[in-house]
Amino acid sequence: MQRPEQPVLDERLLAPAQRRRPRRRAKPITAEEREQPYTDDPRLLELERKAAESVPDQLPLFAPGPAGTLTPLLGGLPPLEPDSSLELARAWYRRELEQARRPQNTIESYCYDLVKLQERTGPKPINRITRSDIADFLGRANTRTTRKRRLTSVRRFFRYLIEDARVLTDDPTEGFYPHAIQLRSPVPLFAEEQERLLRAAAEDEPWSLPAIWLMMRLGLSRGELLALRRDHIDLEDPERPVVYVFYEDVTKRGKERKLAADAEFAAIYREYLEVASPVDRLFPYGFQAVNGMVERVRRAAGITKEVTPSTLRHTFAVERAKDGADEEQLLALLGLADDPRNRASVRRYIKLAEPPL
Repeated sequence: MQRPEQPVLDERLLAPAQRRRPRRRAKPITAEEREQPYTDDPRLLELERKAAESVPDQLPLFAPGPAGTLTPLLGGLPPLEPDSSLELARAWYRRELEQARRPQNTIESYCYDLVKLQERTGPKPINRITRSDIADFLGRANTRTTRKRRLTSVRRFFRYLIEDARVLTDDPTEGFYPHAIQLRSPVPLFAEEQERLLRAAAEDEPWSLPAIWLMMRLGLSRGELLALRRDHIDLEDPERPVVYVFYEDVTKRGKERKLAADAEFAAIYREYLEVASPVDRLFPYGFQAVNGMVERVRRAAGITKEVTPSTLRHTFAVERAKDGADEEQLLALLGLADDPRNRASVRRYIKLAEPPL
């Protein structure tokens, strides 16, 4: 049913009070008028001036952070500077650890050691703490374990001041190392044993062959293997697929890397996807399942020596050393930090790769 049309009113028939009046445009305010005082009374202006001076300054809510970002200030504390106190730097560092969601016992342990450092250094600013202060702090540790923990705490603290807060450039902890821990000599698999292991893995469960291939041919650790997702494998070039190793833990981002595989892996991987069809994680298993699978494949291959996921990683490193990889390249391939212990570790592979005497 259609509504009846409304009659059009002729405003000329309306009373003068009912007629619509044309709107007047507001007169714009000029910049000069906007800057004029609120009143012409000098007494009122003086009162307003005094009231404005009595208002306390507002503390800044943000301070410049890493890479030009703005970082919220912690409880109104001033921004971190090179000559800031150790107490202030410790408060900023604690906030950084809490935002990174580090375990509470780790945070308390680090901050406790920094309190002990402050007891030794006194009121020195952070840019005046020297290697002598660090040596005194470490030398007063009662045990090797305590000394190692203290060194870890202060080293990560100064790394934060240099790399994240960017208020320091020199690291007073440089040159101090934990007590040496003897490293066992790795026992890699020989070429014939590697082939037998791959053949046996192909006859095992569908995930066994790609998992062992990634550990033995690309050097992935057990944790890195289990963290792999489908979108971490790039098959755009079927002759040279790429495997990306990522870490959810922000403290381990330095271990991330991009590794080149080959056509053999591309074929193994495609066959695995057809059989298993993983949705997200490539290998939805636990650490013990990986250990059990490697042991099961070892027995099926008839290999008598001990074979673990670490053995496969050692084998990869030795093979790369045989191909000419040096210390820096091995550190990068294995995702290891450049420190004395890891350098000693990769030297073992280089020594095993040397020609026989």
